[in-house]
Amino acid sequence: MAQSLSGAAGDATRGREIVGNKSLGNCVACHMISDQAEVPFHGEIGPPLDGAGERWSEAELRGIVANAKMMFDGSMMPSFYKTEGFIRPGKAYTGKAADDTFGPILTAQQIEDVVAYLTTLKE
Repeated sequence: MAQSLSGAAGDATRGREIVGNKSLGNCVACHMISDQAEVPFHGEIGPPLDGAGERWSEAELRGIVANAKMMFDGSMMPSFYKTEGFIRPGKAYTGKAADDTFGPILTAQQIEDVVAYLTTLKE
């Protein structure tokens, strides 16, 4: 995804907060990130994100975060910015049942913030 989803640049500081926040992105549930060492219980299901900014371009990172299933067939990673055609038993990470107001897990700007942060992760 070459173009920004929100039309605005991402903020890496906010992106770092989203990645480590267990109520937002919760990326550390599946990925190890050395830069997030203060967040307990990193997962090992997904690849470590150290060096993500060197392995993937900004456009590739945006595609992975927005809808990893389109990038990697069979991925277990949730689609954080899928806006239609999805099946979700609940509303994001709230523990509440899905209703007619639910949309993507992260907003377009939050996706841009996460991408901005991931591009800073160099080995």
